[in-house]
Amino acid sequence: QLQASGGGLVHTGGSLRLSCAVSGRTFSSYLMGWFRQAPGKEREVVATISWSTGSTYYADSVKGRFTISRDNAKNTLYLQMNSLEPEDTAVYYCAAGPNIGTMINWGQGTQVTVSS
Repeated sequence: QLQASGGGLVHTGGSLRLSCAVSGRTFSSYLMGWFRQAPGKEREVVATISWSTGSTYYADSVKGRFTISRDNAKNTLYLQMNSLEPEDTAVYYCAAGPNIGTMINWGQGTQVTVSS
């Protein structure tokens, strides 16, 4: 139901745009989010957006560099990542749920690697 794509290998300072295609159902009343998990670290929230209102939240570590958005017509969630740093290297997941503590639908991860 959630299909993430767009990961890859970039140099420090580069950009990537992740996409998360939603199929099978609508999440119009849900919170959508991007999470990431680096090797040896716990999964952390990167950014969230209310599918209905567009209200956003960003982790401090990505504020000013990442932008979360959604396209209702295409049923797709995006994460535009600029000024990438090696610390952003992780597997990125998209997810949906009624709130940040209850993300019940998860996409498969997409690897983002930032080389120094």
